[in-house]
Amino acid sequence: MSETIIYLGDSMDYVIVLERTILFYIIITLLYRFMGKREIGQLGIVDLIVSILIAELAAISIDNREESIFLSIIPIVVLVLIQIGMSYLSLKYAKVRDAFDGTPSVMINRGVVNFKEMVRQRYNLDDLLTQLREQHIRTIEEVDYAVLESSGKLSVFKKEGSQFGDYPLPLILDGVIQSETLAQIKKSEKWLNKTLKEEQVSLDNIFYAFYKDKGLYLIKKSDLDQ
Repeated sequence: MSETIIYLGDSMDYVIVLERTILFYIIITLLYRFMGKREIGQLGIVDLIVSILIAELAAISIDNREESIFLSIIPIVVLVLIQIGMSYLSLKYAKVRDAFDGTPSVMINRGVVNFKEMVRQRYNLDDLLTQLREQHIRTIEEVDYAVLESSGKLSVFKKEGSQFGDYPLPLILDGVIQSETLAQIKKSEKWLNKTLKEEQVSLDNIFYAFYKDKGLYLIKKSDLDQ
C-alpha cells in the first residue's frame, strides 16, 4: 500500500514568510500614512491603481522567498512618489485634478432628472434608485437636488423644508469658472465678471466662490494667507 507524502516546507520558510508579512505590513502602513489616505470610497483613480499595485507587489515578494525583498520595496516606493507627485499636480492644476479624479455630476436638478448627464456618465436609472433607497428615499419626487460625486457617492438634498436654490453651487474653484454651474443658475460669464469687478477682486485671486440665495459668496486666496 503506497503512502502519499505531503511536504509542508521547512520551518525556516514559515519564519521568512512571517517576517516579510510583518515587514510589509509596517512599510505599507507607514507609506499610506505618508500619502495621507482617506476612506476606500474616497480614493481617486490614481490612488486606487497605486493601492492595487502595492498589494500585488507585496504579495509577490512574500511568496517569492528566494528573491531580495528590495525588488518589491523599490517599485513600491516609486509608486508612492508617483502618487504624491500626482496629488501635488492635482492640487495645483484644476485640469489635472479633473482629468484624473473627475468632476461631480448633477443627476437631479430642482427635482428634474438629468437624463443627458446620466447617459454621459453611463449611470442608469436603477443605479440612481438604488442609491436613493440606501439613503431612505422612496421616490425621486422627494429629491430636490442630487449630485454624483467623483468618488461614486450620491449626495442628496430633499425637498422637505427647503426651497430651490438653497444649496451652495460652486461657481469658481481655484480661479477656474465652472461653466456648468453658470448654466444651471442661468447666468453668463459676463455677469460673473461684472460681479467680480464690482467686488474689486480678480479671478486669479479667488480660491472658492459659490452661488446661494441669489447671491455670490467669495473666498479669496489672499485672505487664506493671512
